[in-house]
Amino acid sequence: MSQTTAKSRLVSVLNIDSVAGMIVNLQKRSGEIPWHIDGKTDPWDLVESIMGLNIGGHYPESRLAFHWLAENQNPDGSWFSSYVAGKPEDRTCESHMACYIAVGLFHSYLVTRDMSLLAQYWPTLEQGIGFALSLQTPTGEIFWAKSPEGKIDPMSLLSGSSSIFMSLKCALAIAAVLGREKKDWEQAFNLLENSIQENLHVYNISKSRFSMYWFYPILSGALRGEKAQARIDKYWHKYMIEGQGTRCVSDQPWVTIAETAELVIALNAMGNTQKARLVFSWIQDRVFGDKTFWCGYTYPDMVVWPEEKISWTNAVVLMAADTLYHLTPAARLFDHSAWQGHQYLGFPK
Repeated sequence: MSQTTAKSRLVSVLNIDSVAGMIVNLQKRSGEIPWHIDGKTDPWDLVESIMGLNIGGHYPESRLAFHWLAENQNPDGSWFSSYVAGKPEDRTCESHMACYIAVGLFHSYLVTRDMSLLAQYWPTLEQGIGFALSLQTPTGEIFWAKSPEGKIDPMSLLSGSSSIFMSLKCALAIAAVLGREKKDWEQAFNLLENSIQENLHVYNISKSRFSMYWFYPILSGALRGEKAQARIDKYWHKYMIEGQGTRCVSDQPWVTIAETAELVIALNAMGNTQKARLVFSWIQDRVFGDKTFWCGYTYPDMVVWPEEKISWTNAVVLMAADTLYHLTPAARLFDHSAWQGHQYLGFPK
């Protein structure tokens, strides 16, 4: 199937306006985007929703969500783990949530080339990165959170640290665009990369049931080439149900659309576009009547659960479609070949 034919087929089955429009309809006047109607908001998934808004062409709504983040950032650069109706619910402060705004900002810049956005939210970004790096160990890994009482939990999560790796890449790319030098970020980036590549044993193994533990080091670009391929091959049958998608948890028969779409991005990022398109095709009909995507379903009984329409799930489906079919100028954001260290090479020529 040619690229043009595949893209035409995608457009016929993926209703971008419906998917992005659902996110718009969930957004509150403050800019906050909850998971679903009457649901909670967390800063990481809000950034996923921002990228979905960008792909759908909803730039004012995307910018309003950044405004909400800036308005709700804590003095130490963190955000709380969750909010309900604008009020903090879980006052844990997680390191990966503090810096993922960098990925959303760089994605927005790639789509719109709006440097004023980067300049406006540079202080917010700088503080968020600062909080995350305040939890970095001398050997590179990053502790996952600070408790509501202000105590650091000395545990590192592979998926969280991988997300921080991607955030640092984007933060340094933004710094380059703005002509700012951040040697401390570069050092932290190099330490974290070495930790993920060489010292996986230091990360909490109890989280290995979750498929994010499997592919997030690849999604972020911390593992590339032969190491990435070996990791995909080694655990494929542990996390995948052929013809269906990715299990959220390896020992449960629950396929989740978000994890499947993120795996699609990871596969494409490492150059395995053919397999990425195949996996993406498995979830194309996992939609409600309005063409928005399920959160997940049990297999083989095909019970949709949960029944809510989730903002960030639908956003990451749009991100997967973009990375495969180049719907926007941000399509190569996760591609390993678009990066040389923290230098982004994927700008259109």
